[in-house]
Amino acid sequence: MTESPPKTSKTHGAIRLVVDYGGLAAFGLAYFLRLRFVAAASPVGWMLAAGGHAPRDLTAATWWLMGGSVVSLLVGLIVERRLAPMPLIAGAFALVFGGLTLFFHDPRFIKIKPSVVNVIFGSALLIGMAMGRNPLRWLLGEALALPEAAWRRLILRYAFYFLAMAALNELVWRTQSDAVWVNFHVWGQWICVIAFSISQVPFMMKYMQTREPPPPPTD
Repeated sequence: MTESPPKTSKTHGAIRLVVDYGGLAAFGLAYFLRLRFVAAASPVGWMLAAGGHAPRDLTAATWWLMGGSVVSLLVGLIVERRLAPMPLIAGAFALVFGGLTLFFHDPRFIKIKPSVVNVIFGSALLIGMAMGRNPLRWLLGEALALPEAAWRRLILRYAFYFLAMAALNELVWRTQSDAVWVNFHVWGQWICVIAFSISQVPFMMKYMQTREPPPPPTD
């Protein structure tokens, strides 16, 4: 009897992109396209508008970040029937810092959110390793089967990556314009994620007992 083929990884990859980056994509689009709701003679009394002479507004775009994060997590929960740890933590922080941004009308809160999340991830990895635990296995799932010595080296690499990204985010938002920071947050960090993930493949392939690579770290 011939076994039915497994689900294509393309569908899983598309869902994973939505879960990991849906909120971030909504944030970037809302900021650069100047998405906003305006009063209109419609049954609901408002309509979605884009472009025009409206200024780019980080605070307004934060609404889209929060909404996109919630929708992305719901998509992951419905389709995959689980909430992956890293998107869940990142989404929770998006809601917390997004709420602070909207409550105080201060975009600095949403700017420091990536720094706080990365510092927490990096510190948790180092503290867990010092306590003899392996939090990276919990974050990445069971895709990797590595010797303990290799796990320790990988934990250090991920920890320093997260801490370096926190420092880079602080440098960018404190020295550059809002538009530059949003570009970095939406595109620059994504490029860094891809570059870091690719750089770790040779090390993981050398030691792991499965050919399935782990998911990349998310903001």
